[in-house]
Amino acid sequence: MKRAYKEAIVYQIYPRSFKDSNNDGIGDLRGIIEKLDYLQYLGINTVWLSPVYSSPMDDNGYDISDYCNILPEYGTLEDFKEMIFGMHKRGIKLIMDLVINHSSDEHPWFLAARRDINSPYRDYYFFRKGNKNGPPNNWTSFFGGSAWEYNPDTDDYYLHLFSRKQPDLNWENLRLREEIKKILKFWLDLGVDGFRCDVINIISKNPDLPDGKSKLPILRGKEHYLNGPKIHKYLNELKSDVFSYYDMFTVGETVMITPETALTYIEEGCDELNMVFQFDHMGVDNYYVKWFLRKFKPKRLKKTMRKWQTALDGKGWNSLYFENHDQPRSVNRFGNLCYRIESAKMLATYLYFQQGTPFIYQGQEIAMTNAHFTELSQYRDVETFNIYRLGRKLGFSDKRMMKKIKYMSRDNARTPMQWNADEHAGFTKGIPWIEVNQNYKLINVEKDRDNPDSILNHYRKIITLRKEYPVAIYGNYYEYYLKSNKVAVYERNFKNDRLLVVVNFTSKKVKFKPPYDLSTYQLILNNYDEEYEEQLLPYQAKVYYGKVFHDSGKG
Repeated sequence: MKRAYKEAIVYQIYPRSFKDSNNDGIGDLRGIIEKLDYLQYLGINTVWLSPVYSSPMDDNGYDISDYCNILPEYGTLEDFKEMIFGMHKRGIKLIMDLVINHSSDEHPWFLAARRDINSPYRDYYFFRKGNKNGPPNNWTSFFGGSAWEYNPDTDDYYLHLFSRKQPDLNWENLRLREEIKKILKFWLDLGVDGFRCDVINIISKNPDLPDGKSKLPILRGKEHYLNGPKIHKYLNELKSDVFSYYDMFTVGETVMITPETALTYIEEGCDELNMVFQFDHMGVDNYYVKWFLRKFKPKRLKKTMRKWQTALDGKGWNSLYFENHDQPRSVNRFGNLCYRIESAKMLATYLYFQQGTPFIYQGQEIAMTNAHFTELSQYRDVETFNIYRLGRKLGFSDKRMMKKIKYMSRDNARTPMQWNADEHAGFTKGIPWIEVNQNYKLINVEKDRDNPDSILNHYRKIITLRKEYPVAIYGNYYEYYLKSNKVAVYERNFKNDRLLVVVNFTSKKVKFKPPYDLSTYQLILNNYDEEYEEQLLPYQAKVYYGKVFHDSGKG
């Protein structure tokens, strides 16, 4: 079924690090306005904007103190209106980050609730008396440590599954849900085209808040809030009372989810959400949680991508991403810095010809790399600091914790956008809030724009081909060479059109035999000038297009 979100090409902007217009070292809305022509040049038609709401910035805007206002560092509501007008004028839609699992502890609701047990806002949150051993239960947060914070004003504890400055909202409360609907309508009436729903599958908790069974230091208790008892009731309520009245789409961040569970949210006809961000493929270089590292193996990535491609085909819709504000840079994880250009092009080709909506994170289109930081003091991320403290408490050495952080810290994706070779990469003329990566003179947009063979222009080619070939969007998925740890080969079929995607995940030349005769096929994309039908060069990626006038029998 054709729907607009299936043909979207989404670009995520992390506003604090995108473009600073007033040289205070912090990216802002007017900086985004300055770069709208660049977004149009790239070929994207949708922007996902990370939070710009009023916030104390404990977690870089994911702790909201006023849902209907703009953080002054980012600008004003008038700037926001000008920005969205400029986007729409260029045919670009805007989806905003919707953070409704928790608020800031500086939100007026929470300030009133924490002071007075009789406050009408008290039940907007989870306040509980402690037990003789301390907190009400043994839950631990996503950021490490207890999920409970003591509140001396009323001699009890409040729940926070993330930072202690991000108290969880109690969706059991009808008044709270009505407040959230008003917030949604406020932004939709301003012209917003949809929402990326932050950790949406944990908003429903078991109201008894029982102890968790796990002994791990993080995510203990998750069985009592993952895909909780009333999650579908709440999402259907938002859909029927708000979403159904607007031309919009939603993508839900859904942690620790399976394809089967995902379909309970996104199956066509159900459509509580239009698609989800799942994290299976973000675990292929770690064990269970990202801080327990393991060597990346392409076969593991192929397996999890294939699982989601086949399970959702014809039933629901995939999101296609390797990077966002919470993940390290993909060329560091799945590519090779010695072959940065080739492997970045390969990763983009492998990912964005699969079935689903492409999500490109700022800087990914020029293969920005992980931060160069060597000292903990260079980082800014609350999760990074919390995990470092927890690791040291558990007996890990400073060297070992810094190795984990250097590879996995969220700040790897948050260094300023590298626009040109000027000081601070053209991001600001002031002092940036977080250091610019030292490689900005080598890696920047201006340099890539002038080079027809650049990574940036490879992304533009992929975007153009997705728009030209409906099979790239609507085709089914069938994979070859499943057990290979070197090559990935899959085809897409739609009506009489077929694409064959072939990539080499290694730094070596690899012998390759096509699964069928390609003599009548057209090579429509190649990240090398050379073309050898039975050999792949290091990190080579090729896409063939052909006509098939019979049932392929695949998928």
